[in-house]
Amino acid sequence: MELSRIRQNPQSHQGYVPRSLDDPVEASVGSTHVGSPTTLVDENDATTGNISHQLPPVTKRQQIAVLLSSFLTVCITIGFNQSYGVFQSYYISDKSGILPSAQAKNSALVAFVGTLGAGLIWGGSVVVNPLMARSNDPRLIPVAGVLLMSLGFGLASLSTKIWHLLLTQGLLYGVGSSLMYFPILSVTPEYFDQHRGGAMGIVLSGAGVGGLVLSPIIRILLGSISIRWTLRFLFFFNLLVSLPIALTAMPSRFSNRRPTHVDLSLAKKPAFLLSVAAAFLQASGNLVPLTFLSEYSIALGYSAGLGAALLAINNGVNSVSRILAGIAGDRLGRQNTLILTVIGSAITVCGFWLGSVLNGSKSLWLIFVISYGIFAGGYNALYPTTIAEVFGLQAYASVNGFIYFIRGMGALFGSPAGGVILGESKLGNYQNVVLYDSALLFGSCLCVMGVRYSDAVDKEQWKWKA
Repeated sequence: MELSRIRQNPQSHQGYVPRSLDDPVEASVGSTHVGSPTTLVDENDATTGNISHQLPPVTKRQQIAVLLSSFLTVCITIGFNQSYGVFQSYYISDKSGILPSAQAKNSALVAFVGTLGAGLIWGGSVVVNPLMARSNDPRLIPVAGVLLMSLGFGLASLSTKIWHLLLTQGLLYGVGSSLMYFPILSVTPEYFDQHRGGAMGIVLSGAGVGGLVLSPIIRILLGSISIRWTLRFLFFFNLLVSLPIALTAMPSRFSNRRPTHVDLSLAKKPAFLLSVAAAFLQASGNLVPLTFLSEYSIALGYSAGLGAALLAINNGVNSVSRILAGIAGDRLGRQNTLILTVIGSAITVCGFWLGSVLNGSKSLWLIFVISYGIFAGGYNALYPTTIAEVFGLQAYASVNGFIYFIRGMGALFGSPAGGVILGESKLGNYQNVVLYDSALLFGSCLCVMGVRYSDAVDKEQWKWKA
């Protein structure tokens, strides 16, 4: 994001004017130097009628607090979604004891429970963002979210039909996660600037860490205390871990209320339209391998326990890759790195997973589990920072909220459609699922490359590092 002007408070007598957020010496949002507040004006804000915004200084203690609370929020909200594959493989098995056998065989509908939760986390942004703009206490919304998440797990333990799970582990959990996620995550980029990519990489690596930790725990609990008591355990576990996070949520640094609706002039830009398309396609394709990872492992000949372990390994690799992608983005350009990771994700699906299906190869499947974990986290780690660069910090909340909504719609579409294509979980049936997923991911590749080009056209300059 090019800055038209950043001027210090007159009392500070500092005259440095940084050219962009990538300048080595920064005086903009998230500086760790304690001093007078900065007035930030960027050309993206100017186009939407926002002139200037006094921002208070940031301390390292505040940055650490934001980093920790945001990381743990992602661990809980997204980590449970990353682990849903363990629940799915259990729900469709003969020993689940929670669904009638006829409903348990409907893998598409069982998959929809997890994708409903995932989709509502992101899709709920269009409701949560306006609530945030009207709330005077940043803690009220995430606290309500924590209570709904736990209620979802608790009521799911009483389920006897698939629609019970859709309302509880899907709907209630998804709405609650969205109410917890956005008030905490939406302010995180405001507290960082020069190392924003690295900071967001660390925060969003919580999805992989959460999946890495939760997947084996859920698998052990399912095998030892039954599905119903596992869900009741998660009811109390979520309250214990998430309530302290919600009660210590940090406020936005902007004293005024940022817009919650995307400006019409911005919405007409090709960069915005391509970002929306990329969000839908990437979210649709990204969740398909995670949803069916455990199930495909069993179809390939692995045990259910090893299938859960492979999901945990994928999440672990994913968490490390998000951090590295954020750091690489700060050095090589965030849009550049994002494009490379999306291309890598598509190639691993079309290459290694498809090769495993066609040849029944376990070795190619193991390579896919690791390589997809490396590439798949890049988009999730970097696209929040690219939104800030392309559309401006003042427009960040509205654009990020809308694109999250689109990602939610993509998540609701991707895995259920994959389940319909799959039908019965047999090895040969996965070929069309892989081709469908490849098409989604390659489509997202074209869109993110289009955003890169359109952003350069809008700013009337091409930078190799962007």
